[in-house]
Amino acid sequence: MAQSVKLADDIMALIRREAELQSRSVAGQITHWVRIGRAIESSGAFDHARITAALEGRLDVAELRPEEEDAWLDAFTEKMGEAAEDEAAFFARRVRLGRGVGLDAAGNIVRAKDDSAA
Repeated sequence: MAQSVKLADDIMALIRREAELQSRSVAGQITHWVRIGRAIESSGAFDHARITAALEGRLDVAELRPEEEDAWLDAFTEKMGEAAEDEAAFFARRVRLGRGVGLDAAGNIVRAKDDSAA
């Protein structure tokens, strides 16, 4: 039975590009990558439980094998790009108060737009 899932736009762009290069459908590309991922995780050369432990701080990253460290770094980088719940709440509050909410490319403070002044 087919299922629908939501994937981030950047992931879908990667999937579409690779699917076109490999002459696969989008669903075929996703299936292919899922099979590869499962094979890698169950291969023995790559211990997903150790990577998870390192991500959770229960295992020192220095104890990972090189291929595990590569996977850890990818997962760590992805997690660091996501705002935690308390960070999202912090910035939502700053938006409501009209305070600075970040920096633009030039390093200038970006403030929330004041829709009430329009």
